[in-house]
Amino acid sequence: PPVMLVELLFQAACVSLFLSSGQGRVYPARKKPASFAVERRRVGPHVCFPGSGSGCCPGWMLSPGSGKCTLPLCSFGCGGGSCIAPNLCLCPDGEQGITCPEPPGTCGEYGCDLSCNHGGCQEVARVCPIGFSMAETANGVRCTDINECQSAACEGTCVNTEGGFACECGAGRELSADRRSCRDTDECQATPCQHRCENSVGSYRCSCRPGYHLHGNRHSCV
Repeated sequence: PPVMLVELLFQAACVSLFLSSGQGRVYPARKKPASFAVERRRVGPHVCFPGSGSGCCPGWMLSPGSGKCTLPLCSFGCGGGSCIAPNLCLCPDGEQGITCPEPPGTCGEYGCDLSCNHGGCQEVARVCPIGFSMAETANGVRCTDINECQSAACEGTCVNTEGGFACECGAGRELSADRRSCRDTDECQATPCQHRCENSVGSYRCSCRPGYHLHGNRHSCV
């Protein structure tokens, strides 16, 4: 009958509409992840990704102007020179190396401070470390080691060191707690004798219990 034909045509239209709308849901346009989009924007030389931080390869950093990894890093600094490649400096004298030597200044190896008063400023050398004194040389102010042994009160021998001094005692004696005076070393604490040990200044003597006599090696008992 015509009514049934109309119903069949209506159902077919519904199925067709459902399939067409279903296809749109099953195959949507996939959006790229945000991280992938960021990595795609980081183009140019010396780019290592996926990586940490800026995505630049080790030894390189982002250039503020271009935003690309074109700025080399020099870990030790280049002083008055410029960094031309990772850990490679171009120095004012044309030499290349991992760093550039600082030009010698009038204040020497410890640099300068400014001393200012009444509107005028001048460079003055910094104070030298303990154990050093300031001396004027042909290359400017230098800090030289003080020989403390000229005034140090050591009971034994005084040895001057870089920035200080040390006291030493002779054989059979050791430094006291004050690190200046000497005291006798008690050799008997090391138990050199088989039976008995008697300490003396700078030495010791072994002896044996009754019924034994001291061996010729002066340490063992027979």
